[in-house]
Parts: sequence; C-alpha cells; structure tokens
Amino acid sequence: MVVQSVRGAPKNQAVQETLEDYTLRFAPRSYRRWKPAVVGSTALGGIAYLADFSIGAGIGLSYGTLNALVAILVAAIIIFVTGLPLAYYGARYNIDLDLITRGSGFGYYGSVLTSVIFGSFTFIFFATEGAIMAQGLKVGLGVPLWLGYLITTLIVVPLVIYGMKALSRLQVWTTPLWLLLMVAPLGYLVVVDPDSVSSWLAFAGEEGAGLNAASVMLGAGVALSLMAQIGEQIDYLRFMPPRTAENKRSWWASVITAGPGWVFFGAIKQATGAFLAFYIMGAAGAAATEPVQQFMGVYELFMPVWLAIPLAVVLVVLSQVKINVTNAYSGSLTWTNSFTRITRRYPGRIVFVLLNLIVALVLMEANMFAFLNSVLSFYANCAIAWVVTVAADILINKYLLKLSPREPEFRRGMLYPVNPVGVVAFLAAAIISIAMYFGALGPVVQPYSPIAAVVIAAVLTPVMAIVTRGRYYLRRTDDGIEEPRFDAEGTPVATVYTCHVCEQDFERPDVLASGSTGEVICSLCLTTDRTGEHVLPA
Repeated sequence: MVVQSVRGAPKNQAVQETLEDYTLRFAPRSYRRWKPAVVGSTALGGIAYLADFSIGAGIGLSYGTLNALVAILVAAIIIFVTGLPLAYYGARYNIDLDLITRGSGFGYYGSVLTSVIFGSFTFIFFATEGAIMAQGLKVGLGVPLWLGYLITTLIVVPLVIYGMKALSRLQVWTTPLWLLLMVAPLGYLVVVDPDSVSSWLAFAGEEGAGLNAASVMLGAGVALSLMAQIGEQIDYLRFMPPRTAENKRSWWASVITAGPGWVFFGAIKQATGAFLAFYIMGAAGAAATEPVQQFMGVYELFMPVWLAIPLAVVLVVLSQVKINVTNAYSGSLTWTNSFTRITRRYPGRIVFVLLNLIVALVLMEANMFAFLNSVLSFYANCAIAWVVTVAADILINKYLLKLSPREPEFRRGMLYPVNPVGVVAFLAAAIISIAMYFGALGPVVQPYSPIAAVVIAAVLTPVMAIVTRGRYYLRRTDDGIEEPRFDAEGTPVATVYTCHVCEQDFERPDVLASGSTGEVICSLCLTTDRTGEHVLPA
C-alpha cells in the first residue's frame, strides 16, 4: 500500500529522525537535500584531526625519513584501494558501513563483530584528539591535563546531538580558518629555511639505517590503523543525492575525494608531522610528537611568543572540535546499531553519544597518548581485516564472481543471522595477523602483520564465497512488496510507504512486508520486534 505523507502521525523516540539522523537505516531521498560538493566538503572536514602529525612524527623519529615516507605511501595506497568500493556503495545506496557490512559477507548479526571494531576506533581517536587538545590548553592557558580532558569531552556534546545538519554547517564554516592556520606557517618555514627539508630527508632515525623492509612495514602498520576512517567518511557520504546525468561529474569527484581520497590528505599530514618533529626535535625533545609543540615551534619563527602560543592553541582546539564531533557522531551510530540488534530495544542515539564520550575520557585520563603507536599498531590488524573483507566481497564476490547479491541488503529476516564468508575471512585475518604482531610466528615475520591481514582477508573472502556457493547471503529474495527497491539504473526508489506499526512514512528501500499481517513495516520497527512475529519466514 502506497500512502502519501501523513503529517499528523504520532511520534516517538524511535522515529524522531531529524534528531536521530537515520541511525539504523537507509537515508531517504527526502532528507538528502545537499549538493554533492556540500556533502563532500562536510566529509572532508572530519579529517582535520592532528593525530596524523603525531603518527607521522612517531614513524619518522623511529625509522627515519625515507622509511617513514615509504611506509606512509604503502599505507595510503592500500587504504585508497580498499576504501573506494565502500565509499561508492555508501554514496550510491545511502547506507552506512555497518549496513553495507551486513550484506557483504557478514550477515545480520555477524556484522556486530565489526561494529565493535569501528566503535572502538571512534573512541580511541576521540581520546587521541582530546589528549592533543588538552596539551594545547595546558601550554596556552595553563589548564591541568585532567581538566583539559574533561573540557575536550564536554565541548562536542551540543554540536553532535543534532547530526548531519549541524555538522555540515560546522565543517563548512570552520575549514577556511583551519587551512590558513595550518598551511601558512608551513609554507613560510619551507621558504625561509629550505635547507631544513634536505636535512630532514637525510635523517636516519633512531634505527640509524637506510631503507629497510621491516621498518617500512612497522611504520605502515601504524598508518594502516586509520583504515577504519572510511567508516566515518561514509557516515557523511550516505547523504549524497542520487547520481544523475547532470551531477555525475561532481558526484564522482565528491565521492572519490571525500571517500578514499581522504587518505592522501592524511598522508600529507603524516609526512608533515615527521618533518615538524625533526625540525623541533632539539628544542622539544620527547614532546616533538605533540602537534601543539610542532606548530608553536613554527609560529615562533615569524611572530612573537605571546601571539604564537594562542594561535597554536586555536589551531589545536579547532582541529579537535572538527574531528571529534565526527568521532562522537559515528561512534553513537555504530554502538546504537549493535545494541538495538542484540537487545531489540532502541534507546536513542544520544545515550551512546554520552557512553562513547565517557569511554574516551577514561582513556585520556589513563594517558593513552603516551603509548599511542603501540595501541594503533595492534588495532590496525583488526581494522584491516574488516575493511579488506568487505571491500573484497564487493569487488570480487559481487562484481566478478557474482556470488554475492549486487544490490545491498540489511533488513532483518532478509539476511541470515551469520554469513560464514565474511566472518571466517575476517576472524582468520585478524587472529593470524595479531599472532604475528605479538611474535607468535617468529620475529622474522612479525613486522609484516598488517600485510598479512590484507592478503588473508583478500584471498579468503572469495574462497569462502566459492566454498559456500554464496548460499548464506540472502535468507529470502522476496520482501513481500511488489515494487522493486531500486530502479533500472540501480538508484534507490523514492516511493513513500507507511509503516503500520509506528505509522510513519518511509521510502521503499527501508520497508518490507510484515510476516504476521502482510502490511508494510519499516526496518527499525522490525529490528525492535522482540517476539519475531513480523519477521518473514525463510
């Protein structure tokens, strides 16, 4: 039954979509009113984080400039290649990475595994950026670190509650100032002291050796921990408008630039962090990996200290706010998603905004920044195994082998609870690579754990699809509604249906027939159906 919008329908917590921002479902065309360039620039605003500078500094000081640059390049290529199919799927079908993961080899409940990984990514990097901001507040204003951690946590709450609408304004309006504060002093440094660049390029690092494969892989492992960033990019890209003949160029440009293209901006920041750490190493000592110290060292070259310190603090605070609203937002989406599927209760996204912030605050107070590279190196293996598995399923299983359904499916009852294709490939890649990282397979292969995660996930995903013959992707192919979910060009259909449970209107990709009454039910009401009466039979 197709029904026009019912303006007087009752509202409850589960359907206040302006506030909840389509947490667990397809983003409808009626909400996606932004142009591709606006969505792309909003997504890129989320990569304003300064952790890249710390990561690059740590790699550069440890392994030398040559090894660091090669490591950063290797990681960037892998992240771009694996991120492209995920970004395309999110933008084309207007779903987040968890919904993509469900239908790309993991199953309805199987993707909870990867949601935990992504949720962990958001609070690890929130804590990292929060620690950097607290360092800036301490240097510039004398604020104790413990209080700085609290301030950096609370400052994002009012901004992140209202989702995409508020975040798009924040990212667009703050980006010009952020670019000015970051790029101008770096350009000045290179102009006034060009010899510093050649000295940096010759820097051998603590290891004191030339190009070394083990050093490159160890450095790449740290940089590859950022692979899960594509999930945060997709949280914005899912609001892309439909791709048409008129907007095709801008659509693709925005998807590529703000999707996998984020990594090239990140790689530049990592290389810059390695350069700045080298430049201030003598004066800053162990603090050379702290971005606030790096930029203060540059600002003080051409302005008085009384002005350099406040500007460095402004840059750090601005960067922290831009990225941590994204971390808090994306984290709230993924934790809500997992909790609702497991418990079949929907507490609202705001509960998990606060939970994510509390966990991040605990990590900050525990001084996680002091052992950041160790945390990221371990985490990288899990993130790589997940992202590569999903990317391989899309590229190989969907488009080459055609064993995985090309059109995405995420609704309860349409998918098997667990699909062994993605789950087995992911677990094998993660467990083996983590064992390598901790030296269980010997010191010779230990540095290569990230590459092992890439290879195992990329190979085992199609192998499992062939072994299972793709039978565990779809529990059923008919959702009980005659109209297809996608038109002839693969664009999600915008026909409006009314859910008979919550009496709200939803577009075609987000609804299916009830297993008990045959009437239309939305995906969220089906998710929270505790009796299972509305689930369609196999």
